[in-house]
Amino acid sequence: MSETNPYMMVGERLCLDFINTVSWRESAEKRRNWFTSYAELVDWCIHADVLTGQQAKALLLKAEEKPSEAGDILNQAIDMREVMFRIFKAISKETPPYPRDLEHFNEFVSRFYQRLQVIHEQNQYTLSFKHAGNNLDTMLPPILQSAVDLLVSQNDLKRIKQCEGDPCGWLFFDTSRNRSRRWCSMADCGNRAKARRFHQKEK
Repeated sequence: MSETNPYMMVGERLCLDFINTVSWRESAEKRRNWFTSYAELVDWCIHADVLTGQQAKALLLKAEEKPSEAGDILNQAIDMREVMFRIFKAISKETPPYPRDLEHFNEFVSRFYQRLQVIHEQNQYTLSFKHAGNNLDTMLPPILQSAVDLLVSQNDLKRIKQCEGDPCGWLFFDTSRNRSRRWCSMADCGNRAKARRFHQKEK
């Protein structure tokens, strides 16, 4: 992961980039949560193209009016992120997720999928989340949808990997032709691993 560019998007899928909003996830000492306020959640969602600038402005104004509700949504976002991390990490290790994690994930599915509707545009029908106006949790359904889409794409699950850079912990979808990607980023964890190998060789 990158401390100099905290919005480095390397997951190749929205849900994985959302999961990666924790720096040094596998380190008790260095671990840092990017979402310490509702405003930070909104800011990341702008960068991830989940929210427009206009939507973000409206949400931040409402959050000022309802700080307690905004805090609850922030906690929900973090809760959803962490259960998604445990599920996708298990998949990256080719092990089944814990049933309680899948049950918890399905609670989010049940809650947000009530907003799904069929849309007719340009002579085709698609599923889309009903516009939630300025609901403070309006950014969560698209992120959840990304996770659901990835989970049900059976052939793609083997492309979900965890960065081998210890203690990075970031997850990514390997789009390389031969599925050989090992790092969240060659410019980051990849270079650190290369430097360590060189140092050990010199010693």
